[in-house]
Amino acid sequence: MRIKFDCSTLPAAPNLEFEQALWRQGFLHVVGLDEAGRGALAGPVYAAAVILPLGSDGLAEALVGVRDSKQLTSQKRESLAPIIQARALAWSVGWADVAKIDQLGIAPASRLAFCRALEGLQLPAEHLLMDYFHLPEVELPQTALVKGDQRSLSIACASILAKTARDACMRAQEAQFPGYGFAQHKGYGTAGHRAALEALGPCPLHRRSFHLIMEMVN
Repeated sequence: MRIKFDCSTLPAAPNLEFEQALWRQGFLHVVGLDEAGRGALAGPVYAAAVILPLGSDGLAEALVGVRDSKQLTSQKRESLAPIIQARALAWSVGWADVAKIDQLGIAPASRLAFCRALEGLQLPAEHLLMDYFHLPEVELPQTALVKGDQRSLSIACASILAKTARDACMRAQEAQFPGYGFAQHKGYGTAGHRAALEALGPCPLHRRSFHLIMEMVN
């Protein structure tokens, strides 16, 4: 059942409302989590975990401009990522490759990427803030927020780190698999990517469990 959400209640920018409420409850290490690449036709799915410092003066000001990564240009994301990494108490990135996506399915593979991001943190997570997601594999209190990357600053930070890490990965694949335009579309189903698929067929980076790729293979 889809949860109804009044978009008119969204803040002008992600803020620390949810983090502060959890800090007051005694959760010092509140982790924002988000993913990138779930809907792509090719490449891994990435996830990032970010713990922002409790009561850090000037934190919101230092992270001005942080938004859901889909609302930002690539240049803005690239400029914000090192600021997030510098101001975070801890951060980590995890991923699941194409083989895992095809083996498990995209939803379980995304959860695997989230778990790997959590495992990479240098501090123990105490509460998870997630964008409309739940991790049954993790025995920690969790809050799943509708449009969480537009409401929680921790989730928005994770969104940017996941996206910039995945974009870097896809740019690196351009040399190994030329002709598909991975550096431009990052594996998403753009018109240019579909045209390249028609001309060249799928490469090892394509998710063969996805319907469009499966049809081409068969």
